[in-house]
Formats: sequence, C-alpha cells, structure tokens
Amino acid sequence: MKRKLIGGFLLSFAILLASINVSAQKERQVFPVDEGKKNASFESFREKLIEAVKKRDAKYVVGILDPAILNSFGGDGGIEEFKEMWKIDSPASELWDELLIVLTNGGSFFKEEKNNLFCAPYSFKQFPKDLDAFEYQLIFDNNVNLRARPDLKAETVARLSYNVVKVDYENSVADKNKEGEYLWLKIETLGGKKGFVSAKFVRSPIDYRACFEKKNGKWKMTTFVAGD
Repeated sequence: MKRKLIGGFLLSFAILLASINVSAQKERQVFPVDEGKKNASFESFREKLIEAVKKRDAKYVVGILDPAILNSFGGDGGIEEFKEMWKIDSPASELWDELLIVLTNGGSFFKEEKNNLFCAPYSFKQFPKDLDAFEYQLIFDNNVNLRARPDLKAETVARLSYNVVKVDYENSVADKNKEGEYLWLKIETLGGKKGFVSAKFVRSPIDYRACFEKKNGKWKMTTFVAGD
C-alpha cells in the first residue's frame, strides 16, 4: 500500500514538474541589442545627438532632420511638420523624453541597406516576427518587479527581464492626470505569470522609433513615428 502511495506521489510530482517546465519553456524574452557601437561614424553622431537632446537643443536636433522626415503614417512629412507636431520650442514638449528613451536603448542596422540605415530602439527590429505587435508588448528593463497588486508595497510575485507580455488594459490603473496613459499595467507573460508592473517598464514594439540614414556622408534622422 505504501509503495502505491509513494508511487502515486512520485508520479504526481513528476507531472507537476513537467507542467512547470512546459510553462517555463513558453516564456519568451527580447534582450537588448545595440549594433550602433559597431559603426564609428554612427556612434559619434549618436553620442552628440544624445547630448543635444539632454540639453533640449532644438536647433541641433532640427539640423539633423532629413528634409522629408516621416512623422506619421497620415501626414505629409517634413521638418516643419515635425516642429509643429512636437511643439519643439515649447518647454512642455514631450519630444525630449521620448527621443532620449529611443536613443539610449540600442538598435539595429539593416543589412539590406548596406548598414546605412539604423533604427532604434532595439525592440522595433528584434521583436519576434511570429507575434502580433499589436497584441504583445515587452518588459523594457531588467529585474522588473511583478507585483500582486498595483502598489509599491505589494508582494513581489516574480521578477521579469525583457519578457514578452500581454496587457490587460481593462484591469490596469489609468493615470488620471494624463489621458490615455497608465500608472500600473496588469500583465501576463507567455509562461502564465500574472500581476502588475509599473507602466514605465512596458513598451510596445511599435511605440516611437527613430531611423537614421547616411546621406552624402552625413547621418540624418529620416523617421520618428509610432504605430504601423
């Protein structure tokens, strides 16, 4: 009788371990990649641009824009449209924070363009092609706390690093001071881990990205868009 009980227990335990392993195998991560460092001219250009963005140097940023820069998928494009869209001369312009995030989170060259086209951040090109970019998002940092409730004092149920996740907006916590934005997002990883994370650590692969092309020996920002 004891042998049967022990055997049954071991079998149940083995099944449990197998289910845990299967769940773990479902987790997918998109780790940061930065190919910009491989190209000396681009790296020098990017470093100067980052410094200009930190200083909110509108003149410098306008100077590196391509005359036909793509600003959206519905507009005419161009520098004047960019300036108007981002209210670049306003102290309240959201350009600086958004562009700094993009520029400081890696990116990739497009080999088909002979490495003369670079897009950032890394999440734009590296996101798995078999996943719907409108349905899945990314944990955009390392060791992010997944909490049981939308509260900094809530229990940490897991720590996530660059995981692919689904967001449940209906049960997330909206920012009452900023329309369309959130303080906490309720998420689920592909491996089934559920909880809340601070919204600043989650990013869509089709959120704002910038692309740069080398034209006549100079790097220019040719695209700064969100969506698809």
